[in-house]
Amino acid sequence: MGSIASNAFQLCGKQAEREEERYLRANDRPFNLSYTYTNNAITTSKYNIFTFLPLNLFEQFGRLANTYFLFLLLLQLIPQISSLSWFTTAVPLILVLSITAVKDASDDINRHRSDKQVNNRRVDVLIDGELRSERWMNVQVGDIIKLENNQFVTADLLLLSSSEPLNLVYVETAELDGETNLKVKQALTVTGELGDRVDALAGFNGEVRCEPPNNRLDKFKGTMTLSGQAYSLDNDKVLLRGCTLRNTEWCFGLVIFGGPDTKLMQNSGKTTLKRTSIDHLMNVLVLSIFGFLAFMCTVMAIGNAIWEVREGFVFTPFLPREPGIDAALSSFLSFWSYVIVLNTVVPISLYVSVEIIRLGNSFYIDWDRKMYYPKSDTPAQARTTTLNEELGQIKYIFSDKTGTLTQNVMTFNKCSINGKSYGELFDFAGQRVEITEKTEKVDFRNELADPKFTFHDHSLVETVKGGNLEAQAFFRLLALCHTVMPEEKKEGELYYQAQSPDEGALVTAARNFGFVFRSRTPETITVFEMGKKVVYELLAVLDFNNVRKRMSVIVRSPEGKLTLFCKGADTIIFERLHPSCNELTAATTRHLNEYAGDGLRTLALAYKDIDKSYMEDWKQRHHEASTAMDGREEMLDELYEEMEKDLMLLGATAVEDKLQDGVPQTIEQLAKADIKIWVLTGDKQETAENIGYSCNMLREEMKKIFIVAANTPEGVKEELQKARREMCPEAADEPSVVRARAGLFWSHKTESVQDEKVEGDYGLVINGHSLAFALEKDLQLELLRTACMCQTVICCRVTPLQKAQVVQLVKKYKQVITLAIGDGANDVSMIKAAHIGVGISGQEGMQAVLSSDFSFAQFRYLQRLLLVHGRWSYLRMCKFLQYFFYKNFIFTFVHFWYAFFCGFSAQTVYDEWFITLYNLLYTALPILGLSLFDQDVNDRWSFQYPQLYAPGQLNLYFNKKAFVRCLMHSAYSSLILFFIPWAAMYDTVRDDGKDISDYQSFALLAQTSLLVVVNLQLCLDTYYWTAVNQFFVWGSLAAYFAITFTIYSNGMFLIFTSSFPFIGTARNSLNQPNVWLTIFLSTLLCILPVVAFRFILIQLRPTINDKVRHKVRKEALPAPAPRIPRRRISTRRSGYAFSHSQGFGELVTSRRFLLKRPLRSRPALFATTDSPLAQNQPQHYRTITEEQEETQSR
Repeated sequence: MGSIASNAFQLCGKQAEREEERYLRANDRPFNLSYTYTNNAITTSKYNIFTFLPLNLFEQFGRLANTYFLFLLLLQLIPQISSLSWFTTAVPLILVLSITAVKDASDDINRHRSDKQVNNRRVDVLIDGELRSERWMNVQVGDIIKLENNQFVTADLLLLSSSEPLNLVYVETAELDGETNLKVKQALTVTGELGDRVDALAGFNGEVRCEPPNNRLDKFKGTMTLSGQAYSLDNDKVLLRGCTLRNTEWCFGLVIFGGPDTKLMQNSGKTTLKRTSIDHLMNVLVLSIFGFLAFMCTVMAIGNAIWEVREGFVFTPFLPREPGIDAALSSFLSFWSYVIVLNTVVPISLYVSVEIIRLGNSFYIDWDRKMYYPKSDTPAQARTTTLNEELGQIKYIFSDKTGTLTQNVMTFNKCSINGKSYGELFDFAGQRVEITEKTEKVDFRNELADPKFTFHDHSLVETVKGGNLEAQAFFRLLALCHTVMPEEKKEGELYYQAQSPDEGALVTAARNFGFVFRSRTPETITVFEMGKKVVYELLAVLDFNNVRKRMSVIVRSPEGKLTLFCKGADTIIFERLHPSCNELTAATTRHLNEYAGDGLRTLALAYKDIDKSYMEDWKQRHHEASTAMDGREEMLDELYEEMEKDLMLLGATAVEDKLQDGVPQTIEQLAKADIKIWVLTGDKQETAENIGYSCNMLREEMKKIFIVAANTPEGVKEELQKARREMCPEAADEPSVVRARAGLFWSHKTESVQDEKVEGDYGLVINGHSLAFALEKDLQLELLRTACMCQTVICCRVTPLQKAQVVQLVKKYKQVITLAIGDGANDVSMIKAAHIGVGISGQEGMQAVLSSDFSFAQFRYLQRLLLVHGRWSYLRMCKFLQYFFYKNFIFTFVHFWYAFFCGFSAQTVYDEWFITLYNLLYTALPILGLSLFDQDVNDRWSFQYPQLYAPGQLNLYFNKKAFVRCLMHSAYSSLILFFIPWAAMYDTVRDDGKDISDYQSFALLAQTSLLVVVNLQLCLDTYYWTAVNQFFVWGSLAAYFAITFTIYSNGMFLIFTSSFPFIGTARNSLNQPNVWLTIFLSTLLCILPVVAFRFILIQLRPTINDKVRHKVRKEALPAPAPRIPRRRISTRRSGYAFSHSQGFGELVTSRRFLLKRPLRSRPALFATTDSPLAQNQPQHYRTITEEQEETQSR
């Protein structure tokens, strides 16, 4: 009932009062329903079965053109005005409304299906003292629900209890912030004692007061009152909708926010109706055409009044006027008659043709096998059919990182131990060998090894097994220095709960090389070293934080030896090494530069032997510092600094945060097309930077990469201005903002910031807290100016709402077309805010796909979507519009010239049936063939020359200037097509001496010449001929002559005398040589100037398109050279544990962290074992050009 009520309120447009505080009681539905909180159902659809017809018709008649044609239809029903039958407008109007309604209904049915799929998911809800399986949509605020491992979190929950020690749960928040590392949440102790006892949970009657629904993902404030005692609630005790429960057998939670009130949905942004720039331009042009039509009709009405006064009385004896109609009234009626006759300047078939073209080009995306991903059986999908041509005009791309550019897979790739690098393979000549799927893998012969871990360098295994002390110490450090928690479901089946994916990869590597981290207690760590069980005493954990960028552990071996093991960012570790390590440091630095050049995430490893007496003294001081009330952090930092000195270097690790296949090549291609890419990610700065280097977005050859990380508005402004002045010293202090008006009736005010020229390439990296200040009104333009000067922009630690704000900022002030691409729920608001939203169906659920306009499985398909499908769609749509306006203006202008010879009587030049069939049949199919099949160059040449994309960004192919040129061309052609047939037919006789200069013969000659000219003009505009194009062009002409001879025949006249008055005209006129000569002369005079003008233009001012098409004719596309991976020489290396959180070490050493619960079997972390994430296999890919070459060779 709550769902029905909330939907009813939405339908009626009523807005609930703003909620100031949420107050709820557990297990008390009547109490909670009294506050009319929304339930857990979500609705993204627009219509239902009752509202579809009225709402859809209301929306369609909101289009100016549809309203105009309805008005025209009403005019045609007035006999005193209309010289055309009503069906000439009614049939096309009904067809357009029907096709659009069917498309809108289809889109909304898909939205209903996706809503139904989500709302009908099942979850266990505690009702009347028992757990019942209920649909998500029926869950109410105040309900207690049970979640199990790998389930999505149903709503925003207050965690009550869990199966894990200390009431912990592990959740994956990829859909919220893009991070795949596990986050830890912890319930209150008082609720944790409820456990999974249903009777205790059913008796729980705690009351919660908390903040109202909002979009802040990282904050939550509230209190829970139980038995008169108040308990503070914060973000660590809340599970948000969109998270996934991991490595936790079960947990119970109290629903706080449901459905649209959840933080996930609050961050989703508003769904806006997206229209292309060509749509907006068409609205302006249609309005201009209305004005032009009114002008022509006014001229005709004035002409009619003058003619009636001067000449009309001569005709009254045989054309008497109706009673009461004088010259003034005749002029007024003539105005409306010409509105009907000249209405073809705004043809209704334009809109239905546009919809058909967009639908056809959408099918090409759906059917493209080169955008199909076989591993997940995912084809590309055009989820919206109205935005295709906009894909050919993209200037800015806003991309998520995790799951969009990367695979969410971490692999231990290479390492440097004691000055020697491992992980690469070399042949006998010393040349590096590329590792492929066929390369032999290392057989670890270790019962506890992870079968999904792969490594190819056999020499490292031999080194470890050969007893090399440095190599064994290296992997011993990896097995001991971490905060990973192990889970052993069965004997030998180990699962690691790593808060950082880097740590998981490193501990797994140690496990496979013979140093297996098996278990831990607050005081000990148990490791199996080369098959032998060794228990180390854990004396201290020197925890990680963002300033230290390292972590250390101090352990005592069974022999009593004290050792500190440390890992961290290489720059930090090298500062703390013993002088005796200088030579080893130099060798390791060379290896680190190579690893960073390959885009790997690196860490340095070091150790130190500790004296027992010193350790006792240090431990005592450590205890005093950790219990101090004031200055605790500073005192601990001093002690950590004191301990972590004079370290001995062991080596370095290199972990690969695996990019998706083809990402660097795709970014390189898009950059050549002058498309700017901004990365907006929820990850930490160093993670994002590292991926930026891996993708070649950030490059060493860039002049400078600016880091904006200030914590105050003043600091952010200073850093942005400093960066801007360094890039462009002569730039003005204040931005150049151009204000203008645009849109229908010029009612929309626009502000645009002009681009400023910069010499060289720069990069910008800005943190989330700095971005929050930069997005404030007084700093917006400063951020935009500085960012737009840079080739690459990376925004780190941004919230979903900030992503949308960045997109809206660029949309507002740059007046360019934007595209947002992401794969998680945290990307939804960004996808909705951009002109084009692209969803990647990856590891993070389907929220992004459901909100997107286009979807596919891999980022690399984006270049095909834009450079091929987008460019072709834009080119086809522009050609279609130019040709469509051209053919209809010619058609209409001939009426205009004829008015001066028919006494402005609104008589039509052409036969009524020709007028009806001109746009619906004779000229419809040829232009559809051009708009569906034409391409200037094929897809391979489109990839070879990404610069072909530039004209779309500048909107060169169809704009207001192109429209005016089209108008002038049409006026010239219409003069030829009227006056040449008129002069040729004037006082002309047949070859047998009979007169043929009658109205019907002239009409036939004029309309035949018109049809031949517009079809030849289409042939000139066609770049790519197919059998379908040929059939449509010549078939349309054949259909015209067949229909003409049929409707002008004696039989049709005898059956329908009033409908087919042109009896015998075709056979009497078209058998005369002078008629065909007139058609030929008219065609020649219309087409020859166009050919000459285009020839001269190509010779003097060839476009990039002309140059490439010339090259295509001259030479074959060169065979693609195999891409050789280039090693980037880098002086920059990644820091430590990018996704790691401060303070996790304290939990590891907690006295209560191993409280035992009954062990129960749990499902595996990854249910789908063939997914890339589960397999952890190295992924190999070919370049786009290699893939195409292989396809052609077949």
